Order: sequence, then C-alpha cells, then structure tokens
Amino acid sequence: MDEDAIRKPRGHEVGMMLDAMSVEELEERIALLEGEIARLQAAIAARNKTRNDADALFKF
Repeated sequence: MDEDAIRKPRGHEVGMMLDAMSVEELEERIALLEGEIARLQAAIAARNKTRNDADALFKF
C-alpha cells in the first residue's frame, strides 16, 4: 500500500491537525478551500437570482 495514501487525509476537515503538514500541503489545502468557497458563492448567487426572479414575477 502507498505510504502517502495512508498518511495524507483525502479531504479537509475544519479543525484538523496541521502540525504534520508541509508548506506545500498547506498551500494545496488553501487552494482547495478557495475553490470550495468560490463554488459556494456561485451557489448562493444562483439561489438569490432564482428568488429575485420569482419575487419579480409575483410582484404586482
């Protein structure tokens, strides 16, 4: 079995231990989280647009 697969967690968990991670691993985590933040912001924007469109449709 691959040693890196055993040592490295597959995803990021809030509050997880960071002491054993290298600078490169930490930078990878930051990039992963920034991508997830962008994805979440896009989902919020889409939901807000849907809500605003519905409000405009039913506004008299």
